[in-house]
Amino acid sequence: MLRFVSREAGKLALSLAGAVLLAAAISALAAPDAGGGAWQFLVAWGRALDGYAHLDFGHSAMTGRAASDELARHLPLTLGLVFEGLAIALIVGIPIGLSFGSGPARRAAAPLIQILSAAPIFCAGLALAFVAGNLLHWPVPSGDATAGLALVPHDVREAEILLLPVLTVGLAGAAATQLSLRRAGAEIAGQPWRTQLRRMGLSAWEIETVYAMPRIFAGLLGDLGEVMLALFSAAAVAEWVFNYAGAADLFVKSVALRDWAVVAPVLLAFGVLTMIAGFTGRCLAFPLLATGAES
Repeated sequence: MLRFVSREAGKLALSLAGAVLLAAAISALAAPDAGGGAWQFLVAWGRALDGYAHLDFGHSAMTGRAASDELARHLPLTLGLVFEGLAIALIVGIPIGLSFGSGPARRAAAPLIQILSAAPIFCAGLALAFVAGNLLHWPVPSGDATAGLALVPHDVREAEILLLPVLTVGLAGAAATQLSLRRAGAEIAGQPWRTQLRRMGLSAWEIETVYAMPRIFAGLLGDLGEVMLALFSAAAVAEWVFNYAGAADLFVKSVALRDWAVVAPVLLAFGVLTMIAGFTGRCLAFPLLATGAES
């Protein structure tokens, strides 16, 4: 276990170093002389790396404020959406993934689930907005309605507005969650040890709970980085659709306006959180696989 964690920690450190180099390269594009040739870009990249070493990410070309201040102001809102969406993703995605992960149900439901999972995220957001506005009579964000919305709603109206982007992110995470579970279930569905365990007299319930379930959940934990990436991608769409002023929305607007000093730290924050989630998931999955092997 210690050797596995050490190896994964080394991979994480290399990935984080690469992410910092990439973010500094993006941030260097904001330098006035970065477009003067390869040498000028390398010099600007070096200055950006030095700034990153001192936690100085430069200043926004849009607002003139420090990029770190912009990130600190917008990131908590996106993290709130992501982690609240993660809760919905697990609540919805795990039962669906386990129910349709093996047996005849998997073969029957696979085409429908694939079609629903492939639907664009913004379609789900627009559908939720339509249902909220026309059937539930909830307020649907428009204009600057959510520009100052806090992470924790202060009244019922803000809670209803916040629920729409959270559901959009959660449904995208649920799609990634059930896909991971179904993929893990499909991988172990035809394993020869199932037949051997049945010949030893074990019931189907014992095989599923003692041997199969640990491997299935280990597959989900191993894909935790992919699930988090799906949540962050959905957050960008949800914040754009519902005009929710989080870091993902800031990233999209900064890319559109070529405000690279802001784009870089936001992208770095998303990448670091995704990498840490993947590292944590793989470390948590290892004991489950080891336990299943020992059983």
